[in-house]
Formats: sequence, structure tokens, C-alpha cells
Amino acid sequence: MSPIVRPARADELQDVQELIVGSINDLTKRHGFGAMASVRPAAFQLFCHKDDPGGFWIAEEHGKLFGAAFSWACGDLWFLAELFVAPGVQGGGIGREMLRRALGHAERVGATTRALITFTFNTVSQGLYMRHGLYPRLPLYMVSADLHLPREDPGIATLRASEADIATLAALDVSALGVARERHHRFLLGEPTMQCLLFHDGGVCVGYGYVAASGHVGPLVVTRTELMAAALRSALAHAADTGAGQVSAFVPGNSEAALAVVAEQRMRIAFPMVLVSNRAFGDWTRYLPRNPGFM
Repeated sequence: MSPIVRPARADELQDVQELIVGSINDLTKRHGFGAMASVRPAAFQLFCHKDDPGGFWIAEEHGKLFGAAFSWACGDLWFLAELFVAPGVQGGGIGREMLRRALGHAERVGATTRALITFTFNTVSQGLYMRHGLYPRLPLYMVSADLHLPREDPGIATLRASEADIATLAALDVSALGVARERHHRFLLGEPTMQCLLFHDGGVCVGYGYVAASGHVGPLVVTRTELMAAALRSALAHAADTGAGQVSAFVPGNSEAALAVVAEQRMRIAFPMVLVSNRAFGDWTRYLPRNPGFM
């Protein structure tokens, strides 16, 4: 089999999501976690494709999809959001060729920091990434709870953010990650199922956190590590108020404050993941990602 690898069109991105969901569920079932992913609208992918189509590749043969890669870039950071090969054709070099094309995107945009998030148990892919200078750096945990979290005084004031606050949100990103993500904030603020919270301490904005109608929290940023527990408690309380029946978050393994909140709220680890990069970057005690594709 020698599929053709070519740039992906916008009208193909929803079909790509079906391939990716099938690949994820095949992997997680083989490792005893069961099916975890479901097909969702390719809204973020379409948003990024419109801005920079150079980050999208597919592998196909006779009109059938066999692999896909999607990467985005912000400033000095290049992020591989998705790279999957269909079950049954893995190990045949498709993933290696897809990664080569994706890394070409990083070269074109001039990004010196290259990163991705993958399943901890996806050891074959990690070996491929390591051969390209991308090394495991930090454990990350998707956590969730079915309980309705009690409303409590988090010790910080929480307000709603809007388009007018994008400069503030971007500055908070720079403080924690070293890059501004204005475009990504515009995407999230434009999502009708999303609300963005601003955290204030003593009248000063000290962070933000997004809460989805599904009960998921993230991304979330604070200016000081000691504020993480209060900010996460506030965001989880708002998530519980959505009525989704479940709350969830994506927590770095070095964020003791966030993990302490996870423990006190009796949240469970849904699955373990790992941050992979060519060099260390960001302060992950102050940043909670949204998901493995958005970061």
C-alpha cells in the first residue's frame, strides 16, 4: 500500500474526524480503557484551516482515508494537535510520512518550540516522536467526577470575559506559556456553548478559565501558582452549575495545587497522557490545557 499524502481540504475535515475517532477508540480499547472518543463537529479544525491550511495533511488511496495530521502555530510555538493512522495499516510508514509533512509546517512558520500531547500508553508513537527530537516531558491527566460540586467561597472574584478582554487573556497566556493565543481566544469566545471566567484578587485580574456546557474546564491560567486551587475550585463550581451531570478537567502532573483539588473533590483519572516537546517550555503549575488538540 502506498497512499498519497497531500494537503487536506476544508470539506474533508469532518470525515477526518471520523477516522481519528476510530483510531483513538481502537487504541484505548486495546489498552483496557474502552471507547473514549465520539465524533464531534470539526469546528476548531475548520477555524485553524481557514487561518493556516498549511498545517493539514491526509493520506489516501482510491478516495479512502488512511491517515491525517493537523498542526497549528502561535508565535514561537508549533503544536501537533492530531496525527493518526487508521487501524489495520499502522506500522507501514504512513505515520512517519505524516509526521515528516507536519514537521515541515513547523519549519515553514519558523517555530523553535515544537510540542504535542499523546496517550501515555501510546509507546509506539512516542518512539517515533523521540526519533525526531520530541521527548516526553510532563504527565497530564484527564479527570472527571459525576458529583455535583458544592458551592463555596473560592477566595477570588469571578467575572465573565468578552471580546474586549482578548488583550488581557493573551497577556495571561504569555505569562504562563510564553506565547499569545489571541486567535484561539476568539474561537472560544465565539463558541455558544462556552463561557470565559476572569479571576480577580484585590481588584486585579489574576487569571482566566473556560467552562463548557458539557461541564469541562479549560484552558485555565493564573498569574501565581498559589492561586491555582482557588481558580480551579471556582471554575469547577461553575461547571457543576451547567447541569451537565459531570465535570472534568485536564491537569498537569506537576501542578500539586490542582491535583489537591482533584483529590478533595473525589475526581477520578479518566486516562493518562503526556506532554512531548523538543524543549521545556511554559509554567504548567499555572496552566491547565483544554484538551490534547487545543492545548
